[in-house]
Amino acid sequence: MLPYVIAPAQLRVAPARASAFPLGTQKRHAHTISMPHLLVFIVVVALAAWPAATSPNQTDTRLDALFERLQVTDDEVEAQMITGQIWIIWRETSNDVARAFMRAGMRDMTHEHYDEALEAFNTVVQVAPHFAEGWNARATLLYLMGDYPGSVADIRRTLELEPRHFGAWSGLGLIYMSLEQDRAALEAFNKALELNPHLTGSRRNADLMKRRLKDRVI
Repeated sequence: MLPYVIAPAQLRVAPARASAFPLGTQKRHAHTISMPHLLVFIVVVALAAWPAATSPNQTDTRLDALFERLQVTDDEVEAQMITGQIWIIWRETSNDVARAFMRAGMRDMTHEHYDEALEAFNTVVQVAPHFAEGWNARATLLYLMGDYPGSVADIRRTLELEPRHFGAWSGLGLIYMSLEQDRAALEAFNKALELNPHLTGSRRNADLMKRRLKDRVI
């Protein structure tokens, strides 16, 4: 969840209302919640240029070398460039219908037309169920709509298709953090950092979770 490149994985969210508990019991819903315009902008800004593709995205052989380089580089500029390349590849799909509806969904999400965006992303995951970024996009939307259980379910599907999806792991951490499930949040942020050590927002959030857990012990 929470794409792309400089994603909301770098942001904190306020704790959810009690009605959001427990995970797995809340139904998906179409109503929206008030979100900062900056958050919505960051979610979609990197989709301005949408690439065409001739091969499945998360299975692209270019990813292996990029992830390997992420682990060894000490150059933050290079790390951000590599991270951006990974996001570009993840967004690629040879399914013309999925690509068109992804564009439409992201445009609607930009303007906070969440109901229309949900219809678009529903179509994406139906016509391209093996396109990990389709599930990730819908997870982001459901997060913005306040449907944390629905978002978590789509994150799980994203990770089944692309276990290296550091954006999805970071997003999972954000949801658990907002639900005050600090240990689960820390585990998710740590997993994101294992895959991409250059996620400064996830590192800050992981440190915050460590402090919270330490304070509870004391």
